[in-house]
Amino acid sequence: MKEITIAVVDDHPLFREGVMRILSEIPGFRIVGEGSTSDEALALSATLKPGILLMDISMPGGGLNAIVPILQENPGQKIIMLTVSEMSDDVMSALAKGAKGYVLKGVGSRILADIVRSVDAGDTYVSPSLSARLLSDMSSHAATAKHGNPIDNLTNREQEVLNLVAEGLSNKRIALRLGVHEKTIKQHMTHIFAKLGISNRTEAAMTLLNAKAWRT
Repeated sequence: MKEITIAVVDDHPLFREGVMRILSEIPGFRIVGEGSTSDEALALSATLKPGILLMDISMPGGGLNAIVPILQENPGQKIIMLTVSEMSDDVMSALAKGAKGYVLKGVGSRILADIVRSVDAGDTYVSPSLSARLLSDMSSHAATAKHGNPIDNLTNREQEVLNLVAEGLSNKRIALRLGVHEKTIKQHMTHIFAKLGISNRTEAAMTLLNAKAWRT
């Protein structure tokens, strides 16, 4: 059986210790580290390179803020947000930045273990109740669209950049992927924001998901 290494980052010691104890008792899982801040999450990922990083949103430094730096340092890191937040904006932000899982803290131990295995195998997971809400939000946005698919207003290159943004890549990583200067990507982002009438990367990812829903 393949061993899955796990690091747990949460600023509530009792909860963190409980998760670690539960997972450590499951065959095939090994806890390799723990932390309580975004800085510690970054350090754990960079030095220990766990297969799975379980991370809370509400902690010093902010879990959502840690995702991009973690993936810049360790692009292969698989991150699962384990949180109480049911806000659609938090879910979208986590996925847009590159998290592979979004799980509510009320989940049972067996289900959490299954989620960890699934994400380790390459899947993306969002708690079912949140998935239904996201789909509802996306359908609502699509239904109120007045001028067709807004993505069609973008050039092919801008669409390419937007897709990479939705994958959670930073401007620097997008520039490296496309073989252009970072300044060029920043110019593309300015045009994308202006054409779509948005102001941040999370809204960009949501717009792209809405556009895909609009096409179906």
